Amino acid sequence: MTRASDRAYAKIRAFLLGGGAHPGEQVTEERLAEIAGVSRTPVREAMRRLENELLLVRSPSKRIFVADWSRDDIDEMFTLRQMLEGHAAKRAATRLTAQEIDRLEAVNGSLREAIAGEPPDIVRFLEANRRFHDIITGAARSPRLGQVLAMLVEQPVLVRTARHYSVRDLRQSARDHDELIAAFRAGDPDWAQAVMKSHLRRAFHTFADAAEAEGGAAKDAAE
Repeated sequence: MTRASDRAYAKIRAFLLGGGAHPGEQVTEERLAEIAGVSRTPVREAMRRLENELLLVRSPSKRIFVADWSRDDIDEMFTLRQMLEGHAAKRAATRLTAQEIDRLEAVNGSLREAIAGEPPDIVRFLEANRRFHDIITGAARSPRLGQVLAMLVEQPVLVRTARHYSVRDLRQSARDHDELIAAFRAGDPDWAQAVMKSHLRRAFHTFADAAEAEGGAAKDAAE
């Protein structure tokens, strides 16, 4: 992949994950080339990569759209995350170093600070949450697992729907992380796996309800 296509990929991906386009919205090579500041050739390479990550989808007529997910799609995404991140937590429980567990505690501290404000700092919360899970995935010492999870975790709808999360939901996430850290301190793979699966199932309901609230708000605004 050329440097131009790498730059295009990074800029377009940031645009999508940052909510620059709505789920289901059509995007064109011309528009994405403008956003990326490169010619259309590297943009095409970047778009193929983003299609592989399921951030963009191509219609039968070859038009490109920002991916949109139904509740069933979101359910499947989180079910796969439960399987894979549960496995990652189980592997990590016997591989995490004391320093890595200390880092998990520090990151969860940052997450708590993010949700302590009025209103909570959702962008900071999401960044801390991503770093927390990345440490666990990295500690699983499985590059293949990391590659697959990268396709499931970040979605362009995430930041927008997160603003509908309740403070109770955000605090519960921090408590789940505390229990994961306790399981890692104990070096208990089965405990770590069970907590991770429960954490992600709870997250599914929070995320799916938030996505529905986002969709309802968008519909009301259009009417």
